[in-house]
Amino acid sequence: MRINERIQIPDDELKETFVRAGGPGGQNVNKVATAVQLVFNLSASQSLSNHVKQRLRRLAGKRVSADGILTIRAKRYRTQEKNREDARRRFADLVRTALHNPKKRIKTRPSMNARQRRMDSKKKRANLKAYRKKVVPEKDA
Repeated sequence: MRINERIQIPDDELKETFVRAGGPGGQNVNKVATAVQLVFNLSASQSLSNHVKQRLRRLAGKRVSADGILTIRAKRYRTQEKNREDARRRFADLVRTALHNPKKRIKTRPSMNARQRRMDSKKKRANLKAYRKKVVPEKDA
């Protein structure tokens, strides 16, 4: 499977099994295994670097088991072929996302003028709301 021009994952690292899909579908749903389970062993893969594997593990979340096995289930369509394409496309998208190293966020602080503008707008809003209060007449002493 070709991920991009530099990275290609051999088909022997991907394992596909067809299982029955749940949900509506009439009598056919109990007979035909249209859902696809795409299994990829992250720990044993030689085609991805360790950094990419770590990011992929983080991105995949609960789809990765404790053993490092990534499982993608595709059951959106009613045919095996479309579900197979869907699973492979989702896997490739996940790997492409993991390939990009996210930029580190640089902490910034608001300027003094920005803080002052914020406080002024808060005071202005508070005054506006204060004018909405019911006026209580003062008692003469």
